[in-house]
Amino acid sequence: MGISISHGVPSTRSALTISNLGQHLAHTLTSSEWRELAHLFDGRLYTPVYTPPAEAGRIGDLLHKAAAHRAMEPGWGDLAILLGDAANRAARAGQTWEWS
Repeated sequence: MGISISHGVPSTRSALTISNLGQHLAHTLTSSEWRELAHLFDGRLYTPVYTPPAEAGRIGDLLHKAAAHRAMEPGWGDLAILLGDAANRAARAGQTWEWS
């Protein structure tokens, strides 16, 4: 069973994929930045998760920052951008970003 993510993420993602992305995020963000989104990517995700718009926007910005880091592998960077775009889309719409 996969994780469905709102606001434009096509298909589901496995918990393992989300956790593996988290490992890359942890190496490309500062420790304080990582703590802001670790609850989604540290491998202990319990769904459903409802992220308020302002927090979704911040997470989206951090995902884009991590994707642009020189140490981020391209495939993982693409996934970070996809998720970051969805988070920012939710924030701009003033809607809750949902993971289920």
